[in-house]
Amino acid sequence: MAYRVIRKCPVCGSKLKIIKLRCDSCSTVIENTFEFSKYEYMEEEHLRFMEIFIKCRGNIKDVEKELGISYPTVRAKLDEVVAALGYTAPKKDYSNSKEILDMLERGEIDPEQALNLMKGN
Repeated sequence: MAYRVIRKCPVCGSKLKIIKLRCDSCSTVIENTFEFSKYEYMEEEHLRFMEIFIKCRGNIKDVEKELGISYPTVRAKLDEVVAALGYTAPKKDYSNSKEILDMLERGEIDPEQALNLMKGN
């Protein structure tokens, strides 16, 4: 039985590193200090969202349907994933009513979401 690798120290919460690799086929052992990729340190929720986002080929409407969440929630989750990867997501300024109405017309948001964006929510 294989266990999922723990990525954070159970005592202090710091990131763990790998020091030994072993081949199951020939039993070769390699020792050194190896790091996990940044994806290995991500929370399960973020990894699941990324998988669905990729499966939907970045189509936010499809992600909405798959997860049963609203457009602003999909955008917020996407911003969380971007931040978890160590990047800063630029804040979108929706003070331009025309842009919000264009999103509504394209079906990217519903009327309630448009109102919330116009109110700044």
